[in-house]
Amino acid sequence: MSTLIHPTAVVHPKAEIHPSVQIGPYAVIGEHVSIGAGSVIDAHVIINGRTTIGQGNRFYPGAAIGLEPQDLKYQGAASLVQIGDRNTFREYTTVNRATAEGEKTIIGNNNLLMAYVHVAHNCVLADNIVIANSVAIAGHVEIESRAVIGGMLGIHQFVHIGKMAMLGGMSRIDRDVPPFMLVEGNPSRVRSLNLVGLKRSGLNRAEMKLLKKAFRTLYSSDLKMSDAIAKLNTLGEHEHLHHLQTFLETALQPERRGLTPGKRS
Repeated sequence: MSTLIHPTAVVHPKAEIHPSVQIGPYAVIGEHVSIGAGSVIDAHVIINGRTTIGQGNRFYPGAAIGLEPQDLKYQGAASLVQIGDRNTFREYTTVNRATAEGEKTIIGNNNLLMAYVHVAHNCVLADNIVIANSVAIAGHVEIESRAVIGGMLGIHQFVHIGKMAMLGGMSRIDRDVPPFMLVEGNPSRVRSLNLVGLKRSGLNRAEMKLLKKAFRTLYSSDLKMSDAIAKLNTLGEHEHLHHLQTFLETALQPERRGLTPGKRS
């Protein structure tokens, strides 16, 4: 194992490091860190706090993982960061641990976080997400699988991003973003279905046709949004349609931040 750890790296003797993990020059690994097989920690990476990392992850130079949240409510609680497998954290990415005792910041599997991405406390990122450079994600944000986040944008705290959504670069995201939609602008708006992303995800023609019907019902009809959402279950039976309807209904609840609007007829 010592041949895979650079002599200038500082690794706490109580850290749990799989023998196959590579740790580069001047990296710092804290006492309560666990890192799974095949992960690569490049130069000047800091991983601290109660942080659990799965297999095959790659941390590029300057990444800072598991440090204290940027939250004035934080009082030194034993909070956590949980990272799955095969994620890539490019240069100077930051992932903060959660705020309260026992809470987690969670990142799933197969995600790409490009340079200078910030993931704040208590965020939950699912799988196969792409986040471009210089994206700032505030606390308690949830991002579902296969979402694509364009560069240099900000996501407000407590916002929920739906699966297979596409967020255009330099947008202001301050309300929930429906699944399968392309959203961009300042203020942001639903512009269309995320057609390119949906095709790349492997949806067949019937599924695409169903989502196009749903889009027209939501954004090109004379129905109130609440009535349009209720009508979605009359379009057919499919898990994507059910997920879209449930997401929209939840986004309109009083405790939520609201729903990103789209052009209505």
